[in-house]
Amino acid sequence: MSALVSDSLTIVRRNLIKIKRVPDLLVFTTMQPIMFVLLFGFVFGSIAGGDGAGYREFMMAGIFAQTVVFGGTFTGFGMAEDMQKGVIDRFRTLPMHPSAVLVGRTLSDVVNNVISLVVMALTGLLIGWRLRDGVVGAVIGLLILLLFAYAVSWIMAWVGLKVRTPEVVGNASFLVIFPLTFIANTFVPSENLPSVLRTFAGWNPVSTLTHAARDNFGNLGALGGGGTGMSEESVRSAAEYTWALENAEIYTLVWVAIILVIFVPLSTREYKRAMTK
Repeated sequence: MSALVSDSLTIVRRNLIKIKRVPDLLVFTTMQPIMFVLLFGFVFGSIAGGDGAGYREFMMAGIFAQTVVFGGTFTGFGMAEDMQKGVIDRFRTLPMHPSAVLVGRTLSDVVNNVISLVVMALTGLLIGWRLRDGVVGAVIGLLILLLFAYAVSWIMAWVGLKVRTPEVVGNASFLVIFPLTFIANTFVPSENLPSVLRTFAGWNPVSTLTHAARDNFGNLGALGGGGTGMSEESVRSAAEYTWALENAEIYTLVWVAIILVIFVPLSTREYKRAMTK
């Protein structure tokens, strides 16, 4: 265990140094969240009615959820790039724990997600977003987002080891992540969706992730004055058409556990198989 911890921290340091030496990665990590917050906040906010302030507060949790889920693709891209460039072959010659590369990669991408969340939060505060449930609620909401992002990173690690080509990781993950993040309550209330999509959104873990974050941020009733006329109580009532949304935190954490139980062993086995080739 001590070797795993020590070697994993070394890999984390290696990946973070890479960001420092390739500043383009840091620029992309920081600029994309700012662009998302501004575009979604002011473009979609103008459609919501009024001055759009209510919608900008409503959509912040959805932006957070979408960004951390897409952030998992960095893990897959990094693993595929290391496979393609032969870095994994070099690791194979070193006296290190066999799981350290995967653990270090997924942990370093948590740091990337933290940077993205901080940048988005500061941008959101500048355009009118407010945390209305105190510091504790905000911390809980952010921790849930990071836990879900960490689980998604293990899925992407497995994808990166399977496809071996960085470009394919982006294309393959986009086909799955894009509908998951948009057929949800990320940017519109799920009760406004057509019946079939509403049912899917009601059990979509991205919806429950967003709902849990929105609840802990105190933003459930943000659209009350923004064109929908819905108070926080009516939003809670509308959300309770599925057990998943009624118990958003529990349901999201169950999905985190399921993903980790399935994809940590799968990724580890695929990595060991790649090491023996």
